[in-house]
Amino acid sequence: MSKLTKNQKAVMAKYDHTKVYTLAEACALLKDITYTKFDSSVEISANLGVDPRKANQMIRGVVTLPHGTGKVVRVLALCTPDKENEAKAAGADYVGLDEYIEKIRGGWTDVDVIVCTPSVMAKVGALGRILGPRGLMPNPKTGTVTMEIGNAIKEVKAGKIDFKVDKTGIVHAAIGKVSFPTEHIYENAAEFLNAVAKLKPQSLKGTYMKSAAVCTTMSPGVKVDIKAFLNGAEK
Repeated sequence: MSKLTKNQKAVMAKYDHTKVYTLAEACALLKDITYTKFDSSVEISANLGVDPRKANQMIRGVVTLPHGTGKVVRVLALCTPDKENEAKAAGADYVGLDEYIEKIRGGWTDVDVIVCTPSVMAKVGALGRILGPRGLMPNPKTGTVTMEIGNAIKEVKAGKIDFKVDKTGIVHAAIGKVSFPTEHIYENAAEFLNAVAKLKPQSLKGTYMKSAAVCTTMSPGVKVDIKAFLNGAEK
């Protein structure tokens, strides 16, 4: 067995992997067990008691984090010329249509979010094999296909993220940076968990949210007492 590094020993001294922490405690602990020289991302995951193979249990939604993600989000707006000024004014990094369609066909996907208007979805839909696996395909359900393209861009830039349960029943998202104040990490995490909780399928029997955990880019996962959070037993 390899020897623990100095930082790993410091983490083990502060963190009990067998303990389940309140969400507030877990968010505070992340700062004490993160030793990266860069500003690590804070991530959250929840294990759901759903069967993603069933259409009525496919959990997908959007949430606007009150304090953003701490990440610079690169937005591509695919729209007709009459919407280009609106998209640029809202802060889109790239604006256009046919030239970007061709770039994407050529393999370019150097963006984080793509928004478009309904009128161009026929052209965008043809890029599904490229955009789909990368999570870049615009979708009306996430607000990225809309006539209000300016508002959509502003929301994305302000911290709006989308999430989707994976085939193992887990939803996962990046919700901030370890440099955020602890309160901001907590509020972002709480907003995410509440958004997931509201999507509980009516047909589901048994426990919906089984467990949750938070971590940073290179820290161990900190288990969260999800029952206490959902029952309002903490702040």
